[in-house]
Amino acid sequence: MSTQILVTLPDETYRRAEHLAQLTGRNIADVLADTLDISLQPLGTTLIFGKPVAELADNDVLAAADSQMDLAQGRRFGELLDKQQAGKLGDDERPELLALVYIYQEGLLRKAQGLHEAVRRGLRKPLES
Repeated sequence: MSTQILVTLPDETYRRAEHLAQLTGRNIADVLADTLDISLQPLGTTLIFGKPVAELADNDVLAAADSQMDLAQGRRFGELLDKQQAGKLGDDERPELLALVYIYQEGLLRKAQGLHEAVRRGLRKPLES
C-alpha cells in the first residue's frame, strides 16, 4: 500500500535528489521515497516505547532508567559524528546520521523519564547535585 503526498523541498535538496536519480537511472520520486524509507527505518525501534513511562510496571521503569543506545548504533553514531566534525561526512551518510540523532534523543528522553518515574516511585534515590 502507498500513500501519495505533495512535498515542497528546498532547491538544494531537490538538486541532490535529481543528481542521484540521474546517477542511478531512476526517477526522482523513487529516489526520494527510498531515501525517506532508509532514513526512517531506524525509527522503528522507538515504537516499542508505546506506553508512557508512568503507566509501566516498576521493572520496566527501571529498565527505561537504565536504557542505553544499541551498541552497534552507538558505534556507528560515533563514527558518523567524527566524520561530520572532520568535514568528511558524505551526502549519503547525512540521513543516517539524522536518524541516529533522533534515536539518541528519543532514547535519552525515555531514560530521563524512566529515572524521574523511578525516583517518584521511590525505586531510586534522587541524583545528587
